[in-house]
Amino acid sequence: MDAKTQTKYQARAKVIKALAHPTRLFIVDEISKEERCVCELTALIGADMSTVSKHLSILKDAGIVADEKRGVLVYYRLRVPCVLNLFGCIEGVLKANAAAHVAATK
Repeated sequence: MDAKTQTKYQARAKVIKALAHPTRLFIVDEISKEERCVCELTALIGADMSTVSKHLSILKDAGIVADEKRGVLVYYRLRVPCVLNLFGCIEGVLKANAAAHVAATK
């Protein structure tokens, strides 16, 4: 694999790694519905603000979310909503796995 190809796959892996946590998947799902501030996400998740902020930082660093400061609050939104297409694909894999499991147990 040449350096350009390796760089491309490393960038893809960074995005996938950023999504590879249940809390971050929940955050992406929530902010796909509407912009949210850290305080709202903290209440929804039930974690402390520093933990939620760290998750948001990882998502932002990967280019998945964008933020906008409004007064003392920072609001987060999806930077590229097509990331939700990945959720649909994952659900398809889960359904196929469940169907295969059911078929194997008959």
